Amino acid sequence: MTTTTSASGRPPATPGSDLSAGVPSAAAAPVPLTRLTLVELRKLADTRAGMWLLIVIGLATAATSAIQLGWAESNEQNFSALYDFGLLPSAVLLPVLGILSVTSEWSQRTALATFTLVPARGRVLAAKVVAGVLIAIGSAAVTVAWAAGANLLAVTIGGDGAWTMDSSLIWQSQLAQVISVLMGIGLGALLLNTPLAIVIFFALPTVWAILGAAISGLLDVAAWLDINVTSRALSQPDMTSGEWARLAVSVGVWMVLPLILGTVRVLRREVS
Repeated sequence: MTTTTSASGRPPATPGSDLSAGVPSAAAAPVPLTRLTLVELRKLADTRAGMWLLIVIGLATAATSAIQLGWAESNEQNFSALYDFGLLPSAVLLPVLGILSVTSEWSQRTALATFTLVPARGRVLAAKVVAGVLIAIGSAAVTVAWAAGANLLAVTIGGDGAWTMDSSLIWQSQLAQVISVLMGIGLGALLLNTPLAIVIFFALPTVWAILGAAISGLLDVAAWLDINVTSRALSQPDMTSGEWARLAVSVGVWMVLPLILGTVRVLRREVS
């Protein structure tokens, strides 16, 4: 009896055999980025810390409208003021959620499962970035809806109730939210340590702002590198080209650079 063997020295696999089932297909399609993004959006609320952060952001946003309607002067009870004040909780806390989206993979020891299922780590990080952008834009959109409802209530209780607001401020505020969330993701990827990343996110820009104000020689540099200073222009309509240039430089230092360095570290770090 003769036996036919393949070039590799192994007998050919027949359909339905265990051997053919155990050979992975080289042409297997990668997981679509849209599916990875949906998974990352779900994971933002999977941990107890992430879930409570989202709950606190929602409650705090509602509280800002209650405070504005209950204690602000009647001329300050309008859509613009309600929207600006309503953005404060998400502006402070969403970056922490961005940090957790990266660092929790290592602190919760889920990185091994994540990168086993999706070996292309760059795609996972890209999905985290897209999810961060979507959650930032979504929070701003929810704040718009909440401020509109609160403004309708303001009219009934004798408030100003004006709807006047420059349209550029809507997308500029969304841009500010996106920048802050991506700063959090970048620092999280760079440090891969939740407490350290949170402390540095809040402390380092503040220390830089204090130094820029205290040391006269740093004033000109702070005007370009202090993101607390350059991002203030986003709250004003009709930004000038100079303001956009200063914002771009500070965003490059505080957001783009950590994202690049953090990506390199995540790609190279050994998963154990």
